[in-house]
Amino acid sequence: MKKVIFLPQAEQEMNQAAIFYDKHRQGLGREFLSMIKKGTDAISINPISYPIQRNGIRRILVGRFPYGIMYCDEEEQIVVIAVMHLHRAPDYWIHRVSEQASEYR
Repeated sequence: MKKVIFLPQAEQEMNQAAIFYDKHRQGLGREFLSMIKKGTDAISINPISYPIQRNGIRRILVGRFPYGIMYCDEEEQIVVIAVMHLHRAPDYWIHRVSEQASEYR
């Protein structure tokens, strides 16, 4: 089981989405965060079981929510690059791979 860490931007995206969902319906943000946790637990156990999307970055979908967890499977840990809404600018996170993920290597 590998440790999962979030880039600061990915953590911010996750928290903003949870706040948005809670404004829509109380408790929905908590459900979103629970699904994120379920996803990160799954990639921690078996990171290569999810498809590569681009530049070696893999994606797991977030249950019933239109989000994907974009992550890099490194030797000793998993780095979450983005918590991405699936219907918005799909490649906005690409620059993070080279600019920021290297901090955690």
